[in-house]
Amino acid sequence: MKRIGIDCRLWNETGVGRYIRNLVEQLQVLDQKNEYVLFMRSEDRKQLTINNSQLTTKENLKIVPTDIRWHSVEEQVKFPQILNKENLDLMHFPYFSVPIFYNRPYIVTIHDLIVHHFSTGKASTLPAPVYALKHLAYKYVSSQAVKKAEKIIVPLKTIKEDLISTLAVPAAKIVVTHEGVDSKLELRVERGELRNKKYFLYVGNAYPHKNLDRLVEAFIEFRKEVKDKIELILVGKDDYFYKKLHVTVENENIQGISFKHDVSDAELSELYSHAVALISPSLMEGFGLPPLEAMSLSTPVLLSDTPSFREVCADAAFYFDPYSIKSMKEQMKFVYNIGQQKRDEHIRKGRGRVKDFSWERMSKQTLAVYESCISI
Repeated sequence: MKRIGIDCRLWNETGVGRYIRNLVEQLQVLDQKNEYVLFMRSEDRKQLTINNSQLTTKENLKIVPTDIRWHSVEEQVKFPQILNKENLDLMHFPYFSVPIFYNRPYIVTIHDLIVHHFSTGKASTLPAPVYALKHLAYKYVSSQAVKKAEKIIVPLKTIKEDLISTLAVPAAKIVVTHEGVDSKLELRVERGELRNKKYFLYVGNAYPHKNLDRLVEAFIEFRKEVKDKIELILVGKDDYFYKKLHVTVENENIQGISFKHDVSDAELSELYSHAVALISPSLMEGFGLPPLEAMSLSTPVLLSDTPSFREVCADAAFYFDPYSIKSMKEQMKFVYNIGQQKRDEHIRKGRGRVKDFSWERMSKQTLAVYESCISI
């Protein structure tokens, strides 16, 4: 039995957290011969049961309390000490934030290189010089993470190509494992308050590269032209970036835009199920789970024309130029006015596309990466 560690400190975060939760759940079913050591924050430990109460009692599962914030000095200094005590055969960091002083074998998942291409400095609360230092630290940590890793897992060929061109990573070191759709998101139809409401839906964070400022402008123009009380609902964590958008909407008295934070999987399912369409205007994406989640719940998707979205959704989505407010607005009008027959046809394409993505398949491929590294 080999000891494999997984950094689960981002368990409760969006995006990466969903990736970690599904990976851990699947590995407990797929692999009985290795021992897994999960490094988790104390507040997240209670949620480990997932759907199977045995997950907290299995002999091949150990949980190590790790109340260390990511992107911190403590992560670089104290976290390696905690890891070294466990004498791991392999460690999996499912995020680029790897302690640079950890010298045992590990693999890392790089979901994207967005921060290499889009600085968040303009929306940061930090003074410019401090942010500049922090951004340099990010670049150094991520470059060291991929340099020292045994293998690098990425969710798309697009991200693999970006790693090769941006960080000069050898292609042979990179493994593509497509992510999946969470089975906990099931079609919900019982609440009339959503069923009788017309709205576009956005799901994700509000970082600058998400391009929500242009989305808001496009929605304002769209609403004027269709002369309807259709809404735009924005779902995401209530952080600095969303608070700033809240202020803009309130100060400019923009009608029809509402925000929802900390929604459950059940609430998210309902929001997807009754939306006119999911819309995502990102200038750059990693895997981008929301479009797949929406398609799995028979919701059309309206996306920026980026390589990642094209790779995941192919011809099952409608696309627009994310730099053009006019393009975004026109595609919103097109989807809003589409006939039921064409809408149903598009929904069938989406549900068919979803079948190509599976958390179980991703976890099997990840387990194969573990085993190849351990055998070496």
